[in-house]
Amino acid sequence: MGKDYYKILGIAKGANDDEIKKAYRKLALKYHPDKNKAAGAEEKFKEIAEAYEVLSDAKKREVYDKFGEEGLKGGASSGGGGGGAETYTFHGDPRATFAQFFGSSSPFATFFEFGPGGGNSRTFAFGGNDDMDMEDPFDLRMAGARPGGGGGQGAFRSHSFNFAGPGGGRMTGQKDHAQDPPIEHDLYVSLEDIARGCAKKMKISRRVIQPDGTTKKEDKVLTINVKPGWKAGTKITFQKEGDQGRGKVPADIVFIIRDKPHPHFRREGSDIRYTCKLSLKQALCGTIVEVPTLFGEKKTLNLTDEIVKPNMVKRIQGQGLPFPKEPSRKGDLLVSFDIKFPDKLSQSIKDILYDTLPN
Repeated sequence: MGKDYYKILGIAKGANDDEIKKAYRKLALKYHPDKNKAAGAEEKFKEIAEAYEVLSDAKKREVYDKFGEEGLKGGASSGGGGGGAETYTFHGDPRATFAQFFGSSSPFATFFEFGPGGGNSRTFAFGGNDDMDMEDPFDLRMAGARPGGGGGQGAFRSHSFNFAGPGGGRMTGQKDHAQDPPIEHDLYVSLEDIARGCAKKMKISRRVIQPDGTTKKEDKVLTINVKPGWKAGTKITFQKEGDQGRGKVPADIVFIIRDKPHPHFRREGSDIRYTCKLSLKQALCGTIVEVPTLFGEKKTLNLTDEIVKPNMVKRIQGQGLPFPKEPSRKGDLLVSFDIKFPDKLSQSIKDILYDTLPN
């Protein structure tokens, strides 16, 4: 028996999109391993993410409803041509699913992202204090991100960029006080944006000291200019942009670049990898396949004169990501192959293959 994604999310089979999102929101916040340390919470968190990714996608949900998990992951045909059967494999990173839904991989983050042209495209704010209503992630009270690291995926350290505030980031009368630990936010960026470079505007909410000594909540927009080819783990630090307070030095705000999961490609340094699905017949007898690229065009691979083996990799030069230190150069697009073998063969087919195939 395969997994019952509806049961995992606690919804009926006929649930609509809003009910699916509401169920995921509630359960993801409840079982996030940064907040829930109970045994089994992390595995539950992963199951919830996988269930949401299937049921929130109309095409995957249709295949799942007809064939179940085994059919979905085993290649139930969706009527497409040329490329073989469509299959689904969960990318295995529930934090990435959480980050795409909420805007951060941590349940303690509070920031907002603006779309191109300053328009508010997404709003994220969810508190980290236990007395806050974790059922409603859009509570706009400032709870602060988890100090010292909100990513939970390890501390990747490829590059760091620092942006000092006015006066070099030092506040008057604060030099003898210890600084609060840095507040880290994961910033998920698509491969397309990494290839081109982009600007992300993040609005943070913080406490600021007023002339009378009291503090007041204020919003501030921080602009992150993502350069072409930046690697996952690149850190961008805005010095002393955290909460202000008497007798304290504000924390640095640190954004950590993460790769947003892509439906077709996986990043490998400056190369990207695409897995092409082939039937056994195509692999043995030859075929022509169309390989997608990051920017929508397709490249043709003529495999009519060769046998495609499971470990074969084709390299399409210059179709990867820019090199961070040399953006005019690009990595390659690596094409690997997933060959689907038949589940059963009739005896007559076996006899033919036995007489035809070499030992």
